[in-house]
Amino acid sequence: MKRYQKILAVLSLLVFSFSLFGAALAEEPTPAAIDKEAFDALIATGPVATDEEIAASAWATAVKEAGILRVGGTRTSFLFSQLDETDNGIRGFDAGLYQLLARYILGDETKYELTQVTSSTRESVLTSNQVDAVFATYSITPSRQEVISFAGPYYTSQQAILVKNGNTEINGLEDLADKIVATQAGSTGPSILAEYAPDADVQEFEDDIQARTAVELGRADAYVTDYTLILNSIVKNPGAYAVAGDVFGPIDPYGIGLPKDSDGLAFVNAFLKTIEDSGLWAQLWQVSLGDRTGIDTAPAAPAIAE
Repeated sequence: MKRYQKILAVLSLLVFSFSLFGAALAEEPTPAAIDKEAFDALIATGPVATDEEIAASAWATAVKEAGILRVGGTRTSFLFSQLDETDNGIRGFDAGLYQLLARYILGDETKYELTQVTSSTRESVLTSNQVDAVFATYSITPSRQEVISFAGPYYTSQQAILVKNGNTEINGLEDLADKIVATQAGSTGPSILAEYAPDADVQEFEDDIQARTAVELGRADAYVTDYTLILNSIVKNPGAYAVAGDVFGPIDPYGIGLPKDSDGLAFVNAFLKTIEDSGLWAQLWQVSLGDRTGIDTAPAAPAIAE
Protein backbone atom coordinates (compact mmCIF):
# COMPACT_ATOMS: atom_id res chain seq x y z
CA MET A 1 0.00 0.00 0.00
CA LYS A 2 2.79 2.40 0.92
CA ARG A 3 4.56 1.59 -2.32
CA TYR A 4 1.36 2.32 -4.26
CA GLN A 5 0.97 5.66 -2.46
CA LYS A 6 4.57 6.57 -3.32
CA ILE A 7 3.95 5.80 -7.00
CA LEU A 8 0.82 7.96 -6.96
CA ALA A 9 2.78 10.79 -5.31
CA VAL A 10 5.51 10.61 -7.96
CA LEU A 11 2.96 10.55 -10.78
CA SER A 12 1.14 13.53 -9.30
CA LEU A 13 4.41 15.45 -9.06
CA LEU A 14 5.23 14.64 -12.69
CA VAL A 15 1.79 15.77 -13.87
CA PHE A 16 2.16 19.00 -11.89
CA SER A 17 5.64 19.62 -13.32
CA PHE A 18 4.48 19.05 -16.88
CA SER A 19 1.52 21.37 -16.36
CA LEU A 20 3.88 24.10 -15.17
CA PHE A 21 6.16 23.47 -18.15
CA GLY A 22 3.22 23.66 -20.54
CA ALA A 23 2.02 26.89 -18.96
CA ALA A 24 5.48 28.37 -19.30
CA LEU A 25 5.54 27.43 -22.96
CA ALA A 26 2.11 28.93 -23.50
CA GLU A 27 3.23 32.20 -21.97
CA GLU A 28 6.44 32.39 -24.03
CA PRO A 29 6.23 35.46 -26.27
CA THR A 30 6.20 34.72 -29.98
CA PRO A 31 7.68 36.81 -32.78
CA ALA A 32 5.36 39.15 -34.63
CA ALA A 33 4.82 37.30 -37.89
CA ILE A 34 4.19 39.06 -41.17
CA ASP A 35 0.70 38.95 -42.65
CA LYS A 36 1.57 36.65 -45.54
CA GLU A 37 -1.69 37.10 -47.42
CA ALA A 38 -1.50 40.88 -47.21
CA PHE A 39 2.15 40.88 -48.30
CA ASP A 40 1.59 38.57 -51.27
CA ALA A 41 -1.51 40.44 -52.39
CA LEU A 42 0.36 43.75 -52.25
CA ILE A 43 3.29 42.50 -54.35
CA ALA A 44 0.83 41.18 -56.95
CA THR A 45 -0.44 44.75 -57.50
CA GLY A 46 2.99 46.04 -58.51
CA PRO A 47 3.45 47.90 -61.81
CA VAL A 48 5.03 46.40 -64.94
CA ALA A 49 7.44 48.39 -67.09
CA THR A 50 6.69 48.99 -70.75
CA ASP A 51 8.73 47.36 -73.49
CA GLU A 52 10.11 50.80 -74.35
CA GLU A 53 11.28 51.39 -70.76
CA ILE A 54 13.09 48.05 -70.68
CA ALA A 55 14.63 48.50 -74.15
CA ALA A 56 16.11 51.83 -73.04
CA SER A 57 18.26 50.02 -70.41
CA ALA A 58 20.92 47.45 -71.31
CA TRP A 59 20.83 46.19 -67.70
CA ALA A 60 17.05 45.65 -67.71
CA THR A 61 17.17 44.15 -71.19
CA ALA A 62 19.72 41.57 -70.02
CA VAL A 63 17.49 40.62 -67.07
CA LYS A 64 14.47 40.39 -69.38
CA GLU A 65 16.32 38.15 -71.84
CA ALA A 66 17.59 35.90 -69.03
CA GLY A 67 14.04 35.53 -67.72
CA ILE A 68 15.20 35.82 -64.11
CA LEU A 69 16.35 38.58 -61.75
CA ARG A 70 19.46 37.40 -59.91
CA VAL A 71 19.41 38.92 -56.43
CA GLY A 72 22.02 39.03 -53.69
CA GLY A 73 20.28 39.07 -50.32
CA THR A 74 19.53 37.15 -47.15
CA ARG A 75 16.90 34.70 -45.93
CA THR A 76 17.31 35.37 -42.20
CA SER A 77 16.48 39.07 -41.77
CA PHE A 78 13.15 38.82 -39.96
CA LEU A 79 11.75 42.21 -40.97
CA PHE A 80 13.56 42.59 -44.29
CA SER A 81 14.01 39.21 -45.96
CA GLN A 82 12.91 36.10 -44.09
CA LEU A 83 12.39 32.61 -45.52
CA ASP A 84 9.14 30.92 -44.50
CA GLU A 85 9.85 27.21 -44.67
CA THR A 86 6.16 26.34 -44.68
CA ASP A 87 5.75 27.68 -48.22
CA ASN A 88 9.31 28.67 -49.22
CA GLY A 89 8.20 32.27 -49.57
CA ILE A 90 10.66 35.07 -48.71
CA ARG A 91 8.98 38.14 -47.23
CA GLY A 92 9.96 41.47 -45.71
CA PHE A 93 10.80 44.99 -46.85
CA ASP A 94 13.89 44.14 -48.96
CA ALA A 95 12.25 40.97 -50.28
CA GLY A 96 9.18 42.94 -51.28
CA LEU A 97 11.29 45.45 -53.18
CA TYR A 98 13.18 42.88 -55.23
CA GLN A 99 9.99 40.94 -55.92
CA LEU A 100 8.34 44.16 -57.10
CA LEU A 101 11.39 44.80 -59.29
CA ALA A 102 11.16 41.28 -60.75
CA ARG A 103 7.51 41.97 -61.53
CA TYR A 104 8.39 45.37 -62.99
CA ILE A 105 10.87 43.83 -65.46
CA LEU A 106 9.49 40.34 -66.06
CA GLY A 107 5.79 40.69 -65.28
CA ASP A 108 6.06 38.01 -62.59
CA GLU A 109 7.19 38.65 -59.01
CA THR A 110 8.33 35.03 -58.59
CA LYS A 111 10.98 35.29 -61.33
CA TYR A 112 13.96 35.88 -59.08
CA GLU A 113 16.90 33.78 -57.92
CA LEU A 114 18.42 34.53 -54.52
CA THR A 115 22.12 34.20 -53.72
CA GLN A 116 22.77 34.58 -49.99
CA VAL A 117 25.32 37.24 -49.08
CA THR A 118 27.05 38.54 -45.96
CA SER A 119 28.40 42.00 -45.19
CA SER A 120 31.74 40.87 -46.58
CA THR A 121 30.52 39.41 -49.89
CA ARG A 122 28.02 41.98 -51.14
CA GLU A 123 30.47 43.76 -53.45
CA SER A 124 32.13 40.60 -54.74
CA VAL A 125 28.91 38.99 -56.00
CA LEU A 126 28.32 42.10 -58.10
CA THR A 127 31.86 42.52 -59.40
CA SER A 128 31.99 38.82 -60.37
CA ASN A 129 28.60 39.03 -62.14
CA GLN A 130 26.99 36.44 -59.89
CA VAL A 131 23.96 38.68 -59.33
CA ASP A 132 22.22 41.59 -61.04
CA ALA A 133 21.46 43.53 -57.86
CA VAL A 134 21.96 43.35 -54.09
CA PHE A 135 19.14 44.06 -51.62
CA ALA A 136 20.57 43.52 -48.13
CA THR A 137 20.11 46.56 -45.84
CA TYR A 138 23.12 47.83 -47.79
CA SER A 139 24.56 51.12 -46.54
CA ILE A 140 25.72 53.57 -49.20
CA THR A 141 29.32 54.59 -48.46
CA PRO A 142 32.00 56.37 -50.54
CA SER A 143 34.36 53.37 -50.39
CA ARG A 144 31.68 51.03 -51.71
CA GLN A 145 30.76 53.52 -54.43
CA GLU A 146 34.30 53.18 -55.76
CA VAL A 147 33.53 49.52 -56.52
CA ILE A 148 29.79 49.40 -57.29
CA SER A 149 26.87 51.74 -57.96
CA PHE A 150 23.87 52.31 -55.69
CA ALA A 151 20.27 53.01 -56.64
CA GLY A 152 18.22 54.85 -54.05
CA PRO A 153 18.42 55.37 -51.17
CA TYR A 154 15.19 53.57 -50.40
CA TYR A 155 15.45 53.63 -46.57
CA THR A 156 17.48 55.34 -43.83
CA SER A 157 18.59 54.31 -40.34
CA GLN A 158 21.26 54.96 -37.67
CA GLN A 159 23.39 52.90 -35.27
CA ALA A 160 22.27 51.50 -31.93
CA ILE A 161 23.55 49.30 -29.10
CA LEU A 162 22.11 45.83 -28.50
CA VAL A 163 22.64 44.19 -25.12
CA LYS A 164 21.35 41.08 -23.44
CA ASN A 165 18.00 41.73 -21.80
CA GLY A 166 18.54 42.65 -18.15
CA ASN A 167 21.95 44.23 -18.71
CA THR A 168 22.13 47.29 -16.42
CA GLU A 169 25.80 48.13 -16.93
CA ILE A 170 25.47 49.53 -20.44
CA ASN A 171 23.00 52.37 -20.88
CA GLY A 172 24.59 54.31 -23.71
CA LEU A 173 27.73 55.10 -25.65
CA GLU A 174 29.65 56.31 -22.61
CA ASP A 175 29.38 52.84 -21.05
CA LEU A 176 31.15 51.06 -23.92
CA ALA A 177 34.63 52.11 -22.77
CA ASP A 178 36.72 49.02 -21.92
CA LYS A 179 33.80 46.75 -22.86
CA ILE A 180 33.96 44.01 -25.50
CA VAL A 181 31.75 45.28 -28.31
CA ALA A 182 30.76 43.07 -31.23
CA THR A 183 30.17 44.34 -34.74
CA GLN A 184 30.03 42.89 -38.23
CA ALA A 185 33.13 42.66 -40.39
CA GLY A 186 32.67 44.54 -43.64
CA SER A 187 29.95 46.76 -42.19
CA THR A 188 30.11 50.43 -41.20
CA GLY A 189 30.21 49.35 -37.52
CA PRO A 190 34.01 49.27 -37.00
CA SER A 191 34.60 52.80 -38.32
CA ILE A 192 31.62 54.22 -36.41
CA LEU A 193 32.84 52.61 -33.17
CA ALA A 194 36.32 54.03 -33.76
CA GLU A 195 34.75 57.49 -33.84
CA TYR A 196 32.03 57.26 -31.21
CA ALA A 197 33.44 54.69 -28.76
CA PRO A 198 37.23 54.75 -29.27
CA ASP A 199 37.94 53.04 -25.94
CA ALA A 200 35.78 49.99 -26.68
CA ASP A 201 37.40 46.62 -27.31
CA VAL A 202 35.92 45.97 -30.76
CA GLN A 203 35.51 42.38 -31.95
CA GLU A 204 34.46 41.80 -35.57
CA PHE A 205 32.22 38.86 -36.51
CA GLU A 206 31.34 37.45 -39.90
CA ASP A 207 27.58 38.04 -39.67
CA ASP A 208 24.72 39.25 -37.50
CA ILE A 209 23.98 35.84 -35.99
CA GLN A 210 27.55 35.34 -34.79
CA ALA A 211 27.66 38.82 -33.25
CA ARG A 212 24.38 38.34 -31.40
CA THR A 213 25.43 34.87 -30.24
CA ALA A 214 28.57 36.40 -28.74
CA VAL A 215 26.35 38.71 -26.65
CA GLU A 216 24.06 35.85 -25.63
CA LEU A 217 27.02 33.71 -24.48
CA GLY A 218 28.76 36.56 -22.67
CA ARG A 219 31.72 36.65 -25.07
CA ALA A 220 30.75 40.24 -25.89
CA ASP A 221 29.12 42.84 -23.67
CA ALA A 222 27.25 44.61 -26.46
CA TYR A 223 26.69 44.62 -30.19
CA VAL A 224 26.69 47.81 -32.24
CA THR A 225 25.01 47.72 -35.62
CA ASP A 226 22.24 49.32 -37.62
CA TYR A 227 19.17 50.12 -35.50
CA THR A 228 16.86 48.46 -37.99
CA LEU A 229 18.77 45.19 -37.73
CA ILE A 230 18.58 45.42 -33.94
CA LEU A 231 14.84 46.04 -34.16
CA ASN A 232 14.68 42.98 -36.38
CA SER A 233 16.43 40.88 -33.71
CA ILE A 234 14.25 42.16 -30.88
CA VAL A 235 11.03 41.44 -32.75
CA LYS A 236 12.27 38.00 -33.76
CA ASN A 237 13.53 37.09 -30.25
CA PRO A 238 11.16 38.76 -27.77
CA GLY A 239 12.64 39.00 -24.28
CA ALA A 240 16.19 38.15 -25.37
CA TYR A 241 17.63 41.59 -26.11
CA ALA A 242 17.26 45.26 -25.33
CA VAL A 243 18.41 48.55 -26.84
CA ALA A 244 20.83 50.50 -24.64
CA GLY A 245 20.49 54.25 -24.99
CA ASP A 246 19.60 56.28 -28.07
CA VAL A 247 20.44 55.84 -31.71
CA PHE A 248 23.61 57.63 -32.77
CA GLY A 249 25.96 58.27 -35.63
CA PRO A 250 25.37 59.51 -39.13
CA ILE A 251 22.18 58.91 -41.05
CA ASP A 252 22.64 55.56 -42.76
CA PRO A 253 21.08 55.43 -46.24
CA TYR A 254 20.27 51.98 -47.65
CA GLY A 255 20.79 51.50 -51.37
CA ILE A 256 20.31 48.81 -53.98
CA GLY A 257 23.71 47.55 -55.11
CA LEU A 258 24.29 47.42 -58.87
CA PRO A 259 27.31 46.82 -61.11
CA LYS A 260 29.60 49.83 -61.32
CA ASP A 261 28.40 52.46 -63.84
CA SER A 262 25.55 50.23 -64.99
CA ASP A 263 22.63 51.95 -66.71
CA GLY A 264 20.54 49.87 -64.35
CA LEU A 265 21.03 52.75 -61.93
CA ALA A 266 18.65 55.04 -63.82
CA PHE A 267 16.23 52.17 -64.44
CA VAL A 268 16.04 51.08 -60.79
CA ASN A 269 15.76 54.68 -59.58
CA ALA A 270 12.82 55.17 -61.95
CA PHE A 271 11.28 51.99 -60.53
CA LEU A 272 11.71 53.28 -56.96
CA LYS A 273 10.11 56.60 -57.85
CA THR A 274 7.18 54.77 -59.43
CA ILE A 275 6.42 52.68 -56.34
CA GLU A 276 6.95 55.64 -54.00
CA ASP A 277 4.61 57.91 -55.97
CA SER A 278 1.94 55.18 -56.14
CA GLY A 279 1.98 54.58 -52.37
CA LEU A 280 3.34 51.02 -52.74
CA TRP A 281 6.53 51.88 -50.85
CA ALA A 282 4.55 53.06 -47.80
CA GLN A 283 2.21 50.07 -47.95
CA LEU A 284 5.15 47.67 -48.15
CA TRP A 285 6.83 49.40 -45.20
CA GLN A 286 3.64 49.12 -43.16
CA VAL A 287 3.04 45.41 -43.72
CA SER A 288 6.72 44.50 -43.32
CA LEU A 289 7.76 46.77 -40.42
CA GLY A 290 5.00 49.02 -39.09
CA ASP A 291 2.34 46.43 -38.32
CA ARG A 292 4.92 44.23 -36.57
CA THR A 293 6.55 46.91 -34.44
CA GLY A 294 3.46 48.88 -33.42
CA ILE A 295 4.16 51.88 -35.66
CA ASP A 296 0.96 53.12 -37.29
CA THR A 297 2.32 55.56 -39.85
CA ALA A 298 5.00 54.90 -42.45
CA PRO A 299 7.84 57.42 -42.61
CA ALA A 300 8.44 59.51 -45.69
CA ALA A 301 10.56 57.73 -48.25
CA PRO A 302 14.04 59.23 -48.56
CA ALA A 303 14.83 61.37 -51.58
CA ILE A 304 16.33 59.34 -54.42
CA ALA A 305 19.79 60.52 -55.41
CA GLU A 306 20.04 62.15 -58.83
